[in-house]
Amino acid sequence: MGRHPRCAKGDRPVSDGHDKIGDATRVVAAGRRAEWTAGVVNTPVWRASTILYDNVAELRARAGRDTHHRLFYGRRGTPTQWSLADALTELEPGAEATFLYPSGVAAIAAALLSILSPGDELLLVDSTYDPTRSLANGLLKRLGITTRYYDPLIGAGIADLIGERTKAIFMESPGSLTFEVQDVPAIVAAAKAHGVVTLLDNTWATPLNFRAIERGVDYTILACTKYVVGHSDVMLGSVTAAAGRFAKLRDTSHQLGQIASPDDAWLGSRGLRTMQLRLERHEQSALAIARWLETRPEVARVLHPALPSCPGHDLFARDFAGASGLFSFVLQGGGEAARAALIDGLDHFGIGYSWGGFESLAIPVDPEKYRTATKPDFAGPIVRLQIGLEDVNDLIADLERGLARFSAVRG
Repeated sequence: MGRHPRCAKGDRPVSDGHDKIGDATRVVAAGRRAEWTAGVVNTPVWRASTILYDNVAELRARAGRDTHHRLFYGRRGTPTQWSLADALTELEPGAEATFLYPSGVAAIAAALLSILSPGDELLLVDSTYDPTRSLANGLLKRLGITTRYYDPLIGAGIADLIGERTKAIFMESPGSLTFEVQDVPAIVAAAKAHGVVTLLDNTWATPLNFRAIERGVDYTILACTKYVVGHSDVMLGSVTAAAGRFAKLRDTSHQLGQIASPDDAWLGSRGLRTMQLRLERHEQSALAIARWLETRPEVARVLHPALPSCPGHDLFARDFAGASGLFSFVLQGGGEAARAALIDGLDHFGIGYSWGGFESLAIPVDPEKYRTATKPDFAGPIVRLQIGLEDVNDLIADLERGLARFSAVRG
């Protein structure tokens, strides 16, 4: 068997006697247990529905035990899914375990349904991803669960909203349209003081730039479709649970029949190995473009958490190890036609939803449609950019031509 970067039992990365290793090493080594890789570099794709047993006694014994990391039935997973789930757990020091889902929205739904019951109340950040809002206003409402929206900049003031029926607080930091950064430690402290469960959509930062479990969050959620996969070709989600929180999540997810396919999990594992390098490039290019946009007279404001002008920047500087490639900018006046002229003529930016892939994207966003607790007031329409891995000078030149088209239509 070839040399493998794991210890004999395969349950902890080799670190020369030290518990802490660098993130670059962790994303390469995590989840690659020797018993799953069997001497090759990557865990192979195990496709299975039926698992065969040697006899009835073994079948009955397996059914009566915890099936975590044990072959039981295809819906409980194979080493392909376990490898990625373990890797994501290792990226969150202090976490218990991770469950994979066929999309980020499925991950959010399963996490909330594992906590909330009819009559409960959810506090949901007003800057949340629209499908999360749709889930709260649709399925959760039909189940008799009340949702109250709160200002993303509320911080410790969240304590004033917590009532007897409040069972969970859902955060998204930064928000994926207007990029307000939340005071996660303050919100977590208030939640713990009242026995309330906390959840964080951490897709923008990933565990490499924000360690949610270390900061006391109970469940941290990723749309792995974005930066984990990194190639815009897989739908995948995950929920990583803090110590003592996984069993309820796992049981609810099993009851809902949730399972990520082994092929998609394999692609997620492949993407994970280069995630840190890609994030560094996304961050560098996005910051260069954001700073350039700040100099443009056609731009009223740039919404990027790493910029001092962005709401919550002080919290970003305190809590985050870095940024990613998604941000928005506000145009100086103009209307829908002028904004469309900017976007429609771009050569190096696709027009499409999602983000985190190797390609750059641009879409119009209208956050006022999705706000109830707060009403942002912007000087003009907003464009959201996903900055990919192209040459940053080509992207800037493309945007410069786009701003000229905007000005021509705006007049």
